[in-house]
Amino acid sequence: MSTTSFPLLQTINDPADLRRLARADLKQLATELRAFVIESVSQTGGHLSSNLGTVELTVALHHVFNTPEDRLVWDVGHQTYPHKILTGRRDRMHTLRQLGGISGFPQRAESVYDTFGTAHSSTSISAARGMALAAQRKGEDRHAVAIIGDGAMTAGMAFEALNNAGVADANLLVILNDNDMSISPPVGALNRYLAQLMSGQFYAAAKNVGKTVLRPVPPLLELAKRLEQQAKGMVVPATLFEKFGFNYIGPIDGHDLDSLIPTLENIKGLKGPQFLHVVTKKGQGYKLAEADPVAYHGPGKFDPAVGLVKSTAAPKQTFTQVFGEWLCDMAAQDDRLVGITPAMREGSGMVEFHKRFPDRYYDVGIAEQHAVTFAAGMACEGVKPVVAIYSTFLQRGYDQMIHDVALQNLPVVFALDRAGLVGADGATHAGAYDIPFVRCIPNMSMACPADERECRQLLSTAFAQDHPVAVRYPRGSGAGVAPLRGLEGLPFGKGEIRRERKGEGKEGPHIAILAFGTLLYPALEAAEALDATVVNMRWAKPLDVELLLEVAVRHHALVTLEEGATMGGAGSAVMEALAAAQVTMPVLQLGLPDVFIEHGDPARLLALQGLDADGIRLAISARFGS
Repeated sequence: MSTTSFPLLQTINDPADLRRLARADLKQLATELRAFVIESVSQTGGHLSSNLGTVELTVALHHVFNTPEDRLVWDVGHQTYPHKILTGRRDRMHTLRQLGGISGFPQRAESVYDTFGTAHSSTSISAARGMALAAQRKGEDRHAVAIIGDGAMTAGMAFEALNNAGVADANLLVILNDNDMSISPPVGALNRYLAQLMSGQFYAAAKNVGKTVLRPVPPLLELAKRLEQQAKGMVVPATLFEKFGFNYIGPIDGHDLDSLIPTLENIKGLKGPQFLHVVTKKGQGYKLAEADPVAYHGPGKFDPAVGLVKSTAAPKQTFTQVFGEWLCDMAAQDDRLVGITPAMREGSGMVEFHKRFPDRYYDVGIAEQHAVTFAAGMACEGVKPVVAIYSTFLQRGYDQMIHDVALQNLPVVFALDRAGLVGADGATHAGAYDIPFVRCIPNMSMACPADERECRQLLSTAFAQDHPVAVRYPRGSGAGVAPLRGLEGLPFGKGEIRRERKGEGKEGPHIAILAFGTLLYPALEAAEALDATVVNMRWAKPLDVELLLEVAVRHHALVTLEEGATMGGAGSAVMEALAAAQVTMPVLQLGLPDVFIEHGDPARLLALQGLDADGIRLAISARFGS
């Protein structure tokens, strides 16, 4: 990308360059930075609305604080493109979220300025507190700053951290980036002045002196406290943050550098836990994103002059859409069904369900633990909850799934979207571990549909059970097998043979491929070249042991295939079942290895793991011969 349109930005190769700029130049830098973000994301795709909302805040933080010596921890991290651009990665932004390119999230291995790897929400305050106390313990005078959004503040972990952080004297600043709350903050010069005054040494000193002088006279001390609260109430909303032990400042305009910088400079001089409330606007500075921040949250490539344009090509139905349609259809048939999501209505395909069944739709916010136990409570009362949750986010509700759902054997359906590799979001969002962590829990079952039709059918099967069942399906579309319109399920815990080996008289080993999930289709392709039997297992738990042993008797070797971790996965379940039946035979386990797989094109990533048709064929040939 040419930098000629960004004359000031091209001179900034690290934050030290930014700190050498005159205050008057920072607004121009912010303008260029915002334009660069728009141009960059339009060419690569990625998160846009959230990044446009943090341009001025990012400039201000790197101007005021001595980064990377002072630590910035960005919660979730999908708002860090301006941060990446200002910290030496401007010329690599064209590689964003691509194989071998830079990550869409902070990543410690990528830059010293990425002090903590984030992608799941609500971790920033805990991490920054850890950094602040570690610095204190080592006798180092540095600041730790956590930048957290209002959505991420709904998670229990954020409040656990606040509760713990307010009792320490470390130099911790929590910045609430408020871009969605219905707040009408005071505006104008007076508000700006008072916010700066409240963050200044004078206010802090005066407050402490007043408390010292008046402490021997309790009635006067109480009066002073009330007056202070009244005065602060003129410029700040009622807040619980001071109850946690933080000095609360704000709200201030997060797009106003003339307010942000002096306030941050004053806060930098204060000791102990500080809480700054800034109000920003998603999509700021790009009218189309301001008007529809959801649509521009994570767009693909687009023309900034035109905006997002709907494709004229007929889109392939996604697994998410299959789930959304099934949810509505099953809800129409069974009024016990309720749908639960932890703040992922759009991502989980629940928009239509919300529209048609508003009184049966529950968005609990970014609170996966609560979502699972909330579902358990409903299930206790005869309701049939369906928890729509990304595989990677169910990790956060793991204890609840064991203790609150499975232990009590409650009929909760877990619809696990984004199972397997997820492409551009990378390792932080990969749904690689759900088969191992679900199948080891008593009472839990795990279905692995091979295509869109099976997805709908297995959701119906799961819903019909009187115990907890997870159904895992990948991001995007599958083989394109159109779902049936009915709500009939498939047999619980049973697989099927999809291809029988043909050449009984041929030389070479008789091989059967046991496929779990959507890798059935590349398995069928590989089997044609190898003349192998292919079994669509459908269930990782309960395993169809009867079918497994029947196939094992007729073959020399088995190959297990799954888009998930091989350690403890479906292949491990097969080997356990063979051992229990005292059957000894060669088994080749194909799946995701014991490493974190970074971002890139999903098909390319699968091929690199040997999980496309060619890779499967070559792995089998290498192990057993052709």
